[in-house]
Amino acid sequence: MAASALDVDEVLARRRLRRKLAFWRVFALLVVLLGGLGAFAWWSDGAVLPRASAHVARVTIGGIIRNERERIEMLEAIGKSGAKAVILSIDSPGGTVVGSAALYDALRRLAEKKPIVAVVNGMAASGAYIAAMGADHIVAPRNALVGSIGVLFQFPNFAELMKNVGISYEEIKSSPLKAAPNMFDPPTEDARAAVRSLVEDSYAWFKGLVAERRLLEGDKLALAADGRVFTGHQALPLRLIDEIGDERTGRDWLERERGIDKDLPVRDWHTRRSGDEFGWLHGISIKLMSLIGLEDLARIVADAAGGAAAQARLDGLLALWHPRGG
Repeated sequence: MAASALDVDEVLARRRLRRKLAFWRVFALLVVLLGGLGAFAWWSDGAVLPRASAHVARVTIGGIIRNERERIEMLEAIGKSGAKAVILSIDSPGGTVVGSAALYDALRRLAEKKPIVAVVNGMAASGAYIAAMGADHIVAPRNALVGSIGVLFQFPNFAELMKNVGISYEEIKSSPLKAAPNMFDPPTEDARAAVRSLVEDSYAWFKGLVAERRLLEGDKLALAADGRVFTGHQALPLRLIDEIGDERTGRDWLERERGIDKDLPVRDWHTRRSGDEFGWLHGISIKLMSLIGLEDLARIVADAAGGAAAQARLDGLLALWHPRGG
C-alpha cells in the first residue's frame, strides 16, 4: 500500500511538472512571437533598413485634410531619413484652410532638403491643391480633377423651422457680432459682412499663393482662381499642373531634372494612428498585404481606417470641393 501511494504521488508530481513545462514553453513561444511581431512592426515602420537606406518616399494625402500634426511630423522624419526624393500622392477634395496651409508649409520645408513631385490620383481640389503647390512639380492624369481655388464658410439656419414649430431662442451677448451668424436666427447684414471679410481674406491669401507658386497673373489667374475644378487636360494650359501623366511620369521628372535614379525603390510612409492601441497591428497588416502583392487592397484598408476622421465635423473656413447636395 505504501509503495502504491508513493507511485501515485510520483505520477501526480510528474504530471504537475509536465503542465508547468508546457506552460513555460507556451509562454516562451508567445514571447518570441510577440517579440518578432514587435520587431517586424518596427521594421515596417521604417526604423531600421527601409528608412535609413536610399529610397523614394511616397506620402499619400487622401480624404479630408484637417489636423495635420501627425503628417507634418512624418514629413519632418522624411527630411532626416535616407529618402532621396518624395512622391506626394494626392486624392482629396481638400479640407480646412488652416490644416491645408500647415501641410503646405511643411512640404516647402521638406522641399529644401528633398525634391518633391505631386501626383494627382483622382483629385487635388481646394485645400488638396494648396498641398500640391508645396511640391516642386505637379503631375495629373488627363481626366483628374484639379483646382477649386476658393474658400467657403457654411452654416445651417433653422430660424424658419423653429418659427413653424413654435420654438423661440433667446440669447444675451456682449455685442451684436458675438457668435454671429448662428443657426437659430436669420443672419444680419453685419453678420454676413463679417463672415464675407473672413472668406475674402483667406481667398486673397489662396489666390496670392497660386500666383506665386504657379507664376500666374491677370486674366489667366482670374480664370484659374474662379472656384471651378478643371480636368488635368484643362489645367495644363492654365499652368495649374506641369505635366499630364502618372507616377511613372513623376519618376521620369525626378530622374531627368533632379538626378534621382529610377531604380531606387519606392517606400510608403504612413502616419501613426493616434489613440489607437492596435495601430501597430494595423501597420503590420498593411505591410503584409503589400508584400504579397495586394498594394491596392492595402491602400483601401488604410483609407477605410481613416473614414471616421473624414466624417468628423469641420470647423472654420474650408478649402473644400464637393458637388452641391453631395
